[in-house]
Amino acid sequence: QVQLVESRGGLVQAGGSLRLSCAASGSIFSINAMAWYRQFPGKQRELVAAVTSGGSTNYADSVKGRFTISRDNAKNTVYLQMNSLKREDTAVYYCNAEVSQGWRTGDYWGQGTQVTVSS
Repeated sequence: QVQLVESRGGLVQAGGSLRLSCAASGSIFSINAMAWYRQFPGKQRELVAAVTSGGSTNYADSVKGRFTISRDNAKNTVYLQMNSLKREDTAVYYCNAEVSQGWRTGDYWGQGTQVTVSS
């Protein structure tokens, strides 16, 4: 099996910064794309940022220029550096990874972590 474990989010003031991490472990042959999603109350989960195994990235328009996604392939870990946080960034953040176990490829999710931005 594969597990994705996220770091704890937290409470931060508007304009502040927070860094999330997510480590994958278990039966892993390789990891393709890794991503961060977020979910607002009563809304569907939405993509925040994604990074391929080669390092190509893409971002939601709402976070461009403020958030940076990166990954450490040796540690099977993805990071999300969030700067200039706004109240509207308050959400539950989930990491996602497309993991190849050799005989199959599956989509895995972290447990979710709450990020709250106060004014």
